[in-house]
Amino acid sequence: MNRISVIALGVRDMKKSVRFYRDGLGFQTAEKEDSPKVIFFNTTGTKFELCPLELLVLDISEINPPETGHGFGGITLAYNVKTEQKVHEVIELARSAGATIVKEPQKVFWGGYHAYFADPDGYYWEVAYNPYWSFDGNDMIVL
Repeated sequence: MNRISVIALGVRDMKKSVRFYRDGLGFQTAEKEDSPKVIFFNTTGTKFELCPLELLVLDISEINPPETGHGFGGITLAYNVKTEQKVHEVIELARSAGATIVKEPQKVFWGGYHAYFADPDGYYWEVAYNPYWSFDGNDMIVL
């Protein structure tokens, strides 16, 4: 079991989240509805899904559903890029899509360059350039 196939985020407002990811950030999908039951994005490698939070909670367990609330859940998502300049470009795209910029682009202790933004539901995304990593022909990170 050495693969992550899909990352699903439970969102409170599908319409707002679809606008943010599909229309604002440009995530690719065949879905045309603004408020579908679920939406899958055709990302490189691991696929990305948005699902209404209450539906995701019930999907996990109708008998003993997990608690939901606010606050940091101890997980971040990352979008790695090939240059420091690209970090700036992605942060500006996120800003224009309505993201909250949590950390402006800057050098980081491990030798790279990164920034953080939060989506409409407060999920944190790191945009990072790592000079020690490379990308293959499919734009996948090579470790």
